Amino acid sequence: MTEPAAPSKRYVSYARRLRDLAAADPDRVAVTVGARSLTRQQLDEASTRLAHDLAAVGAVKGDMLTVALPNSLDWFIAFAAAWKLGATPQPVSARLPARELEAIVELADARVVIGVDDGTLPGRTCIDHATVTRTLDREDVPETLPDIVSDAWKAPTSGGSTGRPKLIVSGDPSLLDLEAGPSLLIEADGCLVMPGPLYHNGPLIWSCHALLWGDHVVVLERFDAEATLDAIDTYGADIIYLVPTMMKRISRLPDDVRDRYDLSSLRVVWHLAEPCPAWLKQTWIDWLGPEKIVELYGGTEGQLSTIITGTEWLAHRGSVGRPLGGQVRICDDDGHELPAGEQGEVWLRTARDKPTYRYVGAEARTMEGGWESLGDVGWLDEDGYLYLGDRKQDMILTGGVNVYPAEIESALQEHPAVHSCAVIGLPDEDRGNVVHAIVEASADAVSADELRAFLEERLVRYKVPRSFEFVDEALRDDAGKVRRSALRAGRVAT
Repeated sequence: MTEPAAPSKRYVSYARRLRDLAAADPDRVAVTVGARSLTRQQLDEASTRLAHDLAAVGAVKGDMLTVALPNSLDWFIAFAAAWKLGATPQPVSARLPARELEAIVELADARVVIGVDDGTLPGRTCIDHATVTRTLDREDVPETLPDIVSDAWKAPTSGGSTGRPKLIVSGDPSLLDLEAGPSLLIEADGCLVMPGPLYHNGPLIWSCHALLWGDHVVVLERFDAEATLDAIDTYGADIIYLVPTMMKRISRLPDDVRDRYDLSSLRVVWHLAEPCPAWLKQTWIDWLGPEKIVELYGGTEGQLSTIITGTEWLAHRGSVGRPLGGQVRICDDDGHELPAGEQGEVWLRTARDKPTYRYVGAEARTMEGGWESLGDVGWLDEDGYLYLGDRKQDMILTGGVNVYPAEIESALQEHPAVHSCAVIGLPDEDRGNVVHAIVEASADAVSADELRAFLEERLVRYKVPRSFEFVDEALRDDAGKVRRSALRAGRVAT
């Protein structure tokens, strides 16, 4: 298990970094989830205990360790324990159906799965949630493990719109560049509020990065609009991560509720993970100021990202920014590059000299010259700012015309009675497909005719859904993700 130390003082392993932070200020709170908190020393000691336990049941450097824990202190203990073994933490939702969990664990070939009951997965060692929690109560002083580096610091899953699981294994080891300093506009020893689910890539990256730079990471067990504002006020957060679904729910709070909380500590409001309607972004700019609102576009694959501030966005309304760390080009279906202003498939090329990721369970969509596609559609303006349409597989071809669900969903969400929505295409003998809207709203709060009239004021007629379906469950998860293919399959089957 012994490994040489990191190659220079510039780089330090994540395991060593957590130990150094604990030594520098052991009683400083590292993580708060709900009513519970962990100090730096408690996190370091509990994760070391768990790392010893994992090693005792056969986990070794290079393994993937599946972490099926909800937002909790124990999630951070499990991630840190994996790094201390030189393993790769592989997070999944704690609420995954058994068949989907089995498929992912098989892809990861995980010897150990954390967060499920013993015997759940034959042939795998399963460590339940309570066992992780008990590492905090134990009084044994764990022996410091040798300094070790994970070959990949994370391996989240993504089913995208297809629903077929794949692992996206990071191309980066668990090494922190001390000279480079924090990224993502994080400041050392600050405070991040994270209302999103930690098994998703964005919440994972922001939370772990903030943790490693000594921030107090405040995580909500589940997203709640008012509780998010309360957390910012209570802990004096300077940075927050949101998705547009969250932004909408916060903006819909009554004025007297929103005004109850002091948000003056906020420097940065990040938003990403799903398209943000222009009206919603403008609402936040008007509320908090354009300089605080920052949007990022990029995939878990990490080839590059685009970033745009609220101030830039006002001059390039609707854009997700210009690329950082690589190049973007727009191509037609034959792979020919399109000029500025023309819509096509978005292709990305990283500036890095080594891969940023590798897939397990999927193949990348590539083009000669190092270009890769995530399946998005968009265009560039004359200044090189990127604008997104929708994913190619989500496009609806109806009567020979392309219709993009995200545009219709954006218009639908403007209606005050709509909590969330998803637009799909359903088979039709005459038109090939017809546009169908699934709306989270009580049927007595709004009617199909009212929504149709509302959309006809905002969209050309062929984009207005032919049919509406009302549901009472959320269509997007707390990370803003929706599986349109699964929604369509369920309705076509019935």
